[in-house]
Amino acid sequence: MTTQHTSGSKAAPTKIVTTNTGRILRVSADAEVIAPAPTSPPPTAVSDPARRADVLFRKRLDEGHEISAWWMIGAFLATSGLVIVLLSGVPGAA
Repeated sequence: MTTQHTSGSKAAPTKIVTTNTGRILRVSADAEVIAPAPTSPPPTAVSDPARRADVLFRKRLDEGHEISAWWMIGAFLATSGLVIVLLSGVPGAA
């Protein structure tokens, strides 16, 4: 988490906090003194992202495994053919 202190001549002093997820928070310096942020225990490190609790349909593959480019080419051709077949039934088409 990174922090940056900012203060202008007219604005109240603020601190900009960037969280680990990239969210940018602007915290008033007065609010931080009055109510410090509660400290939470550090999140446990997940060595395998497929084992995270919020991942439902991720297929675990071998390390370094990539799908063949032919699957993407075939998917493109199948989708294009389906669109052409469906559009051929539209009345008034050329």
